[in-house]
Amino acid sequence: MKPQFRRATEVDVAAVGLLVRTAYAKWVPVIGREPLPMKANYEAAVRAHLVDLLEVDGALAAVLEMIAEPEWLLIENLAVAPSFQRQGLAGILLARAADTAQALGLKGLRLFTNKKFESNVDLYLRHGFTVDREEPFMGGFTVYMSKALVT
Repeated sequence: MKPQFRRATEVDVAAVGLLVRTAYAKWVPVIGREPLPMKANYEAAVRAHLVDLLEVDGALAAVLEMIAEPEWLLIENLAVAPSFQRQGLAGILLARAADTAQALGLKGLRLFTNKKFESNVDLYLRHGFTVDREEPFMGGFTVYMSKALVT
């Protein structure tokens, strides 16, 4: 398995949308609705954000969507195709985000997730993120997390 990154282009929009939908489908019964990434406009995201694709042996395995803010890099979306989950790719994506933030001279990473996505919250905590706050959202709670880069 040789993972390789490349930047998404307009020709990747449909594949990105499909990967995100399949990756997030498991959460629909947990929260009783489609998570917002399943409804996002990936044509606009590919144009306006940093969207990196992780390919394994030529197959699209994961999507990392990032937004450079004045001080932080926001991980807008991190999605791994179901057939590639539990293989350590999320850690590779988080390392890619940290490298991107460092290259941009930013102080660290930010992200948010649904509190009911417990395995995601645990993953981010294991990778050094801390919980900044929780806020009510659409009948649940959003967990806001961050990780400062070591300088």
